[in-house]
Amino acid sequence: MMMAGRCDFRRRKCATTTRSEILAAARRHFARESYENVGLREIARDVGVDVALIGRYFGNKEGLFREVLQSQPPNPPEFNVSREELPAYLASLIVSDTPEKGQDHPEKLLISLRSASSPIACPIVRERIERDLVGPIAKIIGAPDAKGRARALLAVLLGVKVVDAIMAADSLAVQEKDRFRARLERLFSAAIAEN
Repeated sequence: MMMAGRCDFRRRKCATTTRSEILAAARRHFARESYENVGLREIARDVGVDVALIGRYFGNKEGLFREVLQSQPPNPPEFNVSREELPAYLASLIVSDTPEKGQDHPEKLLISLRSASSPIACPIVRERIERDLVGPIAKIIGAPDAKGRARALLAVLLGVKVVDAIMAADSLAVQEKDRFRARLERLFSAAIAEN
């Protein structure tokens, strides 16, 4: 009896490890190529498993893509701020005094951008953005056109993140941190303000 329990534990651990390795390989592939250009066989080959195992764990490529976006750090921001605090909070997502927070690896954003034109992946990306970002921001704004304002804020936020990732050490978030944060706060405040 005891031996069977140990085998079950090892099998579960191996399954968990294998599942994590598949997700890591999928993240790398989806970050490099669009949804349509990523093949399950290549992911399986990277991990050293049969492609059928990916189907067993995730169902299909769509399920795997969905799981990659859900499991991928950084997690969605926690919007535990008031409307008045929102501009400063959004600016802190771009310009941070904590190096780890300000220099989040943009892999999730890159995966989303690479697959945005896919008729299969785009609805998954849109659903995640609406649920994790637009919805919480709109709830804080609380105006009749809150979703539109939240999307405008998000467009600025993501646009700045993309440019920041491209510019790296030459970005304004690094070179002129305090002035850049103040500008972003004013921009976000203007977008939230009642007209």
